[in-house]
Amino acid sequence: MDTQTIIDLEHDYLLQVYPRPDIVLDHGDGCRVVDTEGREYIDCVAGIAVNALGYGDPDLLAALHEQAGKLWHVSNLYHTEPQARLAQLLCETSFADRVHFANCGASANESAFKFARRYAREQARSETGLSGSEVRARSETGPSSGGANSPSGGGATGPSFEKHHIVAFSGGFHGRLFGSLAATDRPKYQEPFEPLMPGVRFAAFNDLDSAVAAIRDDVCAVIVEPIQGEGGVHPATPQFLAGLRTLCDQHDALLIFDEVQCGLGRSGTLWAYEGYGIQPDMLTAAKPLAGGLPMGAVLLTQRVADAIHPFDHASTFAGGPLVSAVAAALVAKVSQPAFLQAVQENGEYLRERLAELNSPHILEVRGVGLLVGLELDIPAAEVVKAGYGQGLLLVGAGPNVLRLAPPLIISRAEIDQVVERLEGILVDW
Repeated sequence: MDTQTIIDLEHDYLLQVYPRPDIVLDHGDGCRVVDTEGREYIDCVAGIAVNALGYGDPDLLAALHEQAGKLWHVSNLYHTEPQARLAQLLCETSFADRVHFANCGASANESAFKFARRYAREQARSETGLSGSEVRARSETGPSSGGANSPSGGGATGPSFEKHHIVAFSGGFHGRLFGSLAATDRPKYQEPFEPLMPGVRFAAFNDLDSAVAAIRDDVCAVIVEPIQGEGGVHPATPQFLAGLRTLCDQHDALLIFDEVQCGLGRSGTLWAYEGYGIQPDMLTAAKPLAGGLPMGAVLLTQRVADAIHPFDHASTFAGGPLVSAVAAALVAKVSQPAFLQAVQENGEYLRERLAELNSPHILEVRGVGLLVGLELDIPAAEVVKAGYGQGLLLVGAGPNVLRLAPPLIISRAEIDQVVERLEGILVDW
């Protein structure tokens, strides 16, 4: 089938939710993809930070082929070895005691929100001695006015019944489902679908004073990206994350790190929180987890897991044997110290090379590991468009930030080629 026929078919039959260039990708190898016209591109998008091991990785292919001959899907009504093995691997390579599998990053974040509210409800029941239905009834009608039971009274009952709020931050992106969209700082994405999930308030990213004002006793959870991706590639400061940890402890709120984009090796450590030395109560992961197959996960501590009971939450497809087998192969490979060291070194090399570019349009180079933002004084979308002619796949992160998130296996020779091609775009702009 020729290129234009494929584009016409998609235009006629596919719901148009993404603007796409007039190319059709056909196959790939390593960090390069080839379209149906035979043109080759160095991929600096990696499926939006998904294809951590690029294309055609032999270990992922071997895991896929082996499991495909056994079981693809049996639902979560039954035990399977790949799921159990992956859960063990994720816990052993992180702070977590338990794992819950989801279908994508947005559903992982929605799961974390549910777990946080369930945890707060269980804490209220434990503190007050009320049954679950009594806590629910009090939550719906509100606490009695005045005295120790009012929110201002500071009693054990008062704040607990109102403890359902979630704090998120400016520039954050947590997904496009109703709950995750409510916590995503994108009014233009939110307005067409309002009303969204209630109970979310925003504070300024990297502004601890703003967080202090937002995080009160009525908050059950705080969600933050250690390194914002969609928001323009902005790393959190160590002081900010440490302050959030302290505030969550003070107000008995759960700290959720959204590592959907910055986790699993992208930052140069397996998990971005390791670079900060700050441990969350829950962590959401997705994009690269199964090497390109759809999968998400919530990593959580035992104290949170203890609040979740059978049938509180579930999924038909999440953590199926096929995707779990591939994910286990990816985590085993990416978690190797030598692999992570290479990500750190190549990320530093990429930022250094970009900083050397002789272009007045570059305002700042920032990022961690192989998640790099190039802030420009021209529209990022125009640079992305120009990249196709230079054999580059690029993606923006906001109106004027170019985001580079290549496969984690990118070589220095390929980095040099990326920078040279970018220079060809920017210098003569």
